[in-house]
Amino acid sequence: MTAPALTPFPDGIDPAHVAPRGGQWRRWIAITLLATVMLAALFGVFGGGKVRPIVADAPAARLEVATPRVIRNGMFFETRVQITARAPIDKAVVTVSRSLWRDMTINTMIPAASEEAASDDAFTFDYGPLAAGETLAIKIDGQINPPLFAGTKGRIALLDGERALVAAPISITVLP
Repeated sequence: MTAPALTPFPDGIDPAHVAPRGGQWRRWIAITLLATVMLAALFGVFGGGKVRPIVADAPAARLEVATPRVIRNGMFFETRVQITARAPIDKAVVTVSRSLWRDMTINTMIPAASEEAASDDAFTFDYGPLAAGETLAIKIDGQINPPLFAGTKGRIALLDGERALVAAPISITVLP
């Protein structure tokens, strides 16, 4: 019996499978497409990345909201709201549009408001009085629910009782 001839290829692979077939441009297109998607992800086009705060100024207060502008479905997120009173506020009430939190689960809100309420168009959170120069920092943790697709928008506002002081429009794009 003779020994089988040794070939440099495993069984089922012929030299024709490895031979260049021309069309090198296909490889360059694939590499360029992959590099483009990776660079877009690196720069936060698909979510993540550094969050730039939305700032709304008024004579009575400054409202700063830091929340993701692009997020993927199902992800957890954090929103930070910072209120700086420029004048005394008797009853600092933060309102969040119902439309903004549609199809989201809000897990925690720290510090907790002394009173919470919901109306047809907004959720309200009463934080009591703020002295001029005092800052209130609120941390909100939430999650995007599966039905939310494409995005949501609304506003976060600061009231003194029922009198509007300042508001920040918020728009969040939700990717699959």
